[in-house]
Amino acid sequence: MDIIQLLPDSVANQIAAGEVIQRPSSVIKELVENSIDAEATDISILVKDAGRALIQVIDNGKGMSETDARMAFERHATSKITCADDLFRLKTMGFRGEALASIAAVASVELKTRNRASELGTRIVINGSDLELHESISCAAGSNFSVKNLFFNVPARRKFLKSNTSEFRNIITDFQRIALVYPQIQFSLTHNETLVYKLPATNLKQRISDIFKKNIQKNLISIESESTLAKITGFIGLPEFAHKTGNHQFFFVNGRFMKHFNFHKAVLNTYEKILQAGTQPSYFIYFQVEPSTIDVNIHPTKTEIKFENEQILFQILQSVVRQSLGKFNVVPSIDFDTEDKIDIPYLSKNSEFSLPTVDFNPNYNPFDTDLPKKKNFFKKDDFLEKANLENWENLYQDFEKQTIETDEKDYLQTQIFENKEKLFLNNENLQVLNLLQIKNMYILSPVKSGLMLIHQKRAHEKILYEQIIQQLENEISHSQGILFPVQYELSFEDLELFNEIKDDLQIMGFEIEFFGRNTIVFNGFPSFVDAANGIKIFERLFAEYKNFDKNIKENLREELAKTLANVSSMKIGKTLNMKEMQELIDGLFACPNPNYSPNGKKIIHILNIEEMDNFF
Repeated sequence: MDIIQLLPDSVANQIAAGEVIQRPSSVIKELVENSIDAEATDISILVKDAGRALIQVIDNGKGMSETDARMAFERHATSKITCADDLFRLKTMGFRGEALASIAAVASVELKTRNRASELGTRIVINGSDLELHESISCAAGSNFSVKNLFFNVPARRKFLKSNTSEFRNIITDFQRIALVYPQIQFSLTHNETLVYKLPATNLKQRISDIFKKNIQKNLISIESESTLAKITGFIGLPEFAHKTGNHQFFFVNGRFMKHFNFHKAVLNTYEKILQAGTQPSYFIYFQVEPSTIDVNIHPTKTEIKFENEQILFQILQSVVRQSLGKFNVVPSIDFDTEDKIDIPYLSKNSEFSLPTVDFNPNYNPFDTDLPKKKNFFKKDDFLEKANLENWENLYQDFEKQTIETDEKDYLQTQIFENKEKLFLNNENLQVLNLLQIKNMYILSPVKSGLMLIHQKRAHEKILYEQIIQQLENEISHSQGILFPVQYELSFEDLELFNEIKDDLQIMGFEIEFFGRNTIVFNGFPSFVDAANGIKIFERLFAEYKNFDKNIKENLREELAKTLANVSSMKIGKTLNMKEMQELIDGLFACPNPNYSPNGKKIIHILNIEEMDNFF
């Protein structure tokens, strides 16, 4: 019995949809790319419930005839390929002819379209690959696609869609990738009847600013290079504009967004040693290459692209980025030290010269014991008056540097160590005396079993974490008001995320209120945060929140507390005085489980006597 059969078109379309249409953002990407290929200059996107209920794309492009409108929904129907060689000359976006057939296989689709030469347009309704309506209507020139109830006939696919917030973030990501390539096209995006983006036709730099706001323009450096292999243009960010995440990193080739690990590495190499730890540069880089030298069809979403001359382009990219950074004095130039240099004068043929002379004292006798003594920094009579809790260590260090007679040195050394108890009379000061800061990173203190080493940043992080957790559990806010409120503009994507955590931010001590559609105002910051750095702390906290995975978000408060404690704790290398070290230790040992940071890293290490004995 024969068992091999041809799949029905409806099933084949659903299989294709599994590759091409992964989520609502995939539908928008395919439809908008079709509009661009149709030479549209104005494209509007309307979305409801993050694309689950409705995706509508309206353009003023060339439109389609009645026959083309019907053929467009057939598998492998395309206007771009007539022979295999055409695959290597493609300069348009879509070309495989699967997008509309795939969308129609998993949703209810309505198309209204008219080309400019026709008086009447065409209306087509397809429901799960079944043609339900095909008629002539009066409509505007261009195309109007409505996609409703996505994955209605594939429950498993619909079930595994993420939350509306997550799916809409994906929509914004794909929207940005397209809008950044075509600044000459006007775009708009509306979600649940709220206008998210209204991007007028403009130049590239202004388009970047219109999308990302926050005065990004002044932080961008232009790049430009042209060779026989490629033309590379775009913008890179100043090092001080670097972000915790790579949200502002875009590569494009021939008008198509791409991901490319090696090219990303080339950019990072040029920023090496000029970025703060844990940050990444922004870049918007555009490649223009001969289509036959790349393969865009190695991945269903066409974001991973293979280059014929990848290694050479790597070097060119690295060179052009470094050149632009150098042109704007971002990369430090070589500055040789000229202090105490030997001055070599320029001599001509007629220049006069003389032998160098040396000044010396012919009567100097190194064995003469009657030479005048150097002035001593210390005076015996007033030493104890100068020595106190704040400066005794500095005095002793200065004393060690002095060139003085042996008997005076012995006397002062005796005074210093014999009078410690006179300088520190109470138990608290005697306790402080036993602390020592090493490399502005660790605190060293003798304990009964040996020496205790404390990681000061992690200790501070642990203390802040316990304070924040206590606030969140008790829902009692401790904040410090600021004299002049600070406005902060969020992108629509960030606004959706901000609404998820705004209540917890309030409890943590961020006094925030809304001011307009996507602008918030800070009236205060947590009491343990330096108000001058309040916005930076918020930005770092928010950037970390964007990277939380689904499982972490189930324990949202704990993770927010960890992140805020980490970004608010003292920086490595902070100098602490005796009192600050003691307060830090007291605070640490008041915490439950003081041995480990909120992220499980070790805070305390005891170097016991046996270990020290083994050293010797």
